[in-house]
Amino acid sequence: MSEPTHKYRDLTQTISAGLSTLRASTPEVMKSFSDLGRAATADGVLDAKTKELIALALSVAARCDPCIGFHAKALARLGATRGEIDETLGVTTYMGGGPSLMYAANAVAAFDEFSTATTTKTT
Repeated sequence: MSEPTHKYRDLTQTISAGLSTLRASTPEVMKSFSDLGRAATADGVLDAKTKELIALALSVAARCDPCIGFHAKALARLGATRGEIDETLGVTTYMGGGPSLMYAANAVAAFDEFSTATTTKTT
């Protein structure tokens, strides 16, 4: 197996750095967005992992690579399995057709990259 390219790790780090400018220039907006995200993904009737699987599906449907990266990272941290990712992406492809299938491949790459990083840190 070849060494991971860390494309999604680099992408999420770059986006995060770019968002720091917005945090400085629009702190109330960014705090409100962050609060919304925290509230939306908190455990409730659905657990946080289920909500992140939904977010990953929506990221694929919206064709947002940075979103795919952030949600794949969260899912790796939450202990999602590759099977859970694959089934989520199967439903996403069913609903979104060919374009969703192409971004589903990106989501698999992102999850695998972050899963490898998570496994490496814990061993």
